[in-house]
Amino acid sequence: MVEGEYQTEFDRDTRHRLLRGILFNYYGGDSSLNANNLSVIIDNIRLWCTRLGLINAIFPEAKIIFCVRDPVWIIDSFERVMQQNPLLSSKIVPIEHRGNLHSRVYSLLSANGAFGFCWRAFTEAFYSDFAHNLIVVDYDVLVHEPARTSSILGDVLNLPACKYDFENVYFEEPVKFDESLNSPGLHKVRPRVEVLRRRPVLPPDIVSKLAGNRFWCDQRKKAGRAVVIT
Repeated sequence: MVEGEYQTEFDRDTRHRLLRGILFNYYGGDSSLNANNLSVIIDNIRLWCTRLGLINAIFPEAKIIFCVRDPVWIIDSFERVMQQNPLLSSKIVPIEHRGNLHSRVYSLLSANGAFGFCWRAFTEAFYSDFAHNLIVVDYDVLVHEPARTSSILGDVLNLPACKYDFENVYFEEPVKFDESLNSPGLHKVRPRVEVLRRRPVLPPDIVSKLAGNRFWCDQRKKAGRAVVIT
């Protein structure tokens, strides 16, 4: 619609209508629906943080919920999944970077890595002019105070009050997706929301490199208007 010989056939209103229509029809809705009569739709595509301007243009009422955590523990979790499946060669990182822990970590941190891409997308959104569409949920806050965190999240999203059972969490694990990556358990969710202590499997040099990067908690670095649940 914006490139090629037919781009002159699409004006702004046409592009706007088509893009809204694609999403509404994908979810079986009516493109005439609006924020006042549309059910809640949750989409977990990681690219949305790089498309905040687009979201703001076609669905200004939409929000992105971005779950964050100290990078040390995210990378540690990836490495644990790979170490727990020694008979498989995890596809989380390219085959040429699977030889040792340091290679795997630096691959994860790279611009196109599973962590690196999301980290860059998050910082792009957090400091953008459209940060008001972003809701940041810190993992540590969530597991320490799940009821309060969920209540705040519901208020921000204008959802009806709901009482959740944090002792019995049900999640339909994407088993086939994880198996396709040779990484069973990658998206496993425990049935109880709780704080678990563990020793990192990452060596000290990696930990020191990643530690202390929870910039979203620092009010001095909160340049945009993102909602940060703390």
